[in-house]
Amino acid sequence: MAAATDGAVLVGLGSDLDLPVVEQAAQEAAGHGRALHLLHTFDWHAAFAADSVAAPRDRAEELLTRAAQLAHQAESGLTVSSEIVESAMLATLIRRSETAFLLAVGDSGMAGSGQCVPAETPAVQLAARAGCPLLVVRREPPPQGPVLVGVDGSPSSHLALQWAVECAARRDTRLLVLRVVEQDEDTDAVAEQLSEALARHVGRDGSVPTECRVVRGDPGQVLIDTSRASQVALVAARGDEPGRGMLGAVAQSLLYHSPAPVVVVRGLTEAPLTAPGARPARDQRP
Repeated sequence: MAAATDGAVLVGLGSDLDLPVVEQAAQEAAGHGRALHLLHTFDWHAAFAADSVAAPRDRAEELLTRAAQLAHQAESGLTVSSEIVESAMLATLIRRSETAFLLAVGDSGMAGSGQCVPAETPAVQLAARAGCPLLVVRREPPPQGPVLVGVDGSPSSHLALQWAVECAARRDTRLLVLRVVEQDEDTDAVAEQLSEALARHVGRDGSVPTECRVVRGDPGQVLIDTSRASQVALVAARGDEPGRGMLGAVAQSLLYHSPAPVVVVRGLTEAPLTAPGARPARDQRP
């Protein structure tokens, strides 16, 4: 089916640790002219195991109230709604992402942990299975650097590039486009291809300040290192095999180890180019 034209920015809230997600999600919603929808899932089994059945429900309602207040503080004119769903969080967010414009979640503390990240970590599962782009927010605020996007020449990475152009335009900041190549690749030829692709998205008016870099090295590590000075990093879910239920190695590396917020661009399809700030088309599913 086609994604809803009025899809909101959806925020998955599990606990107070996810509150830093709200401000960034509110800014994204306002920038796109979208509503913000806050969602918390409630587990009755855990509630019955608590000292008071009412206490967990009260905490859930308090969490959503605080989140809505934070959203309005960040964007006073934003339309904000909230919901408590009696279901498992991961399954609910995957299902709701089919009709969302953007899904925003916390990173479960994995950035900078230095530990092996389990595949069942919610942010990892959502990055592989969501039906829309996913914003993973870190607990520490990012620097005021450029918007970074990794491009490998695949169709899905060009969709990430289009999203990144619009992201930089909304934030009124510089866009850094990074291509990491193998040792035997012609960097001059790759740089020319990258510049041509960028020009198709940015247009000829130069409304978005851009910089293209072509470097040799390990793509994941280069993107992680560059993201340390970026306000957000974007990457396609999987470059060479853009499919649902999969997450490529570069996207995994950035998601696991980048200190910056990461947008994993998925759930989009090729569409005619639009001006920066316009919403890209969503994919058509049977």
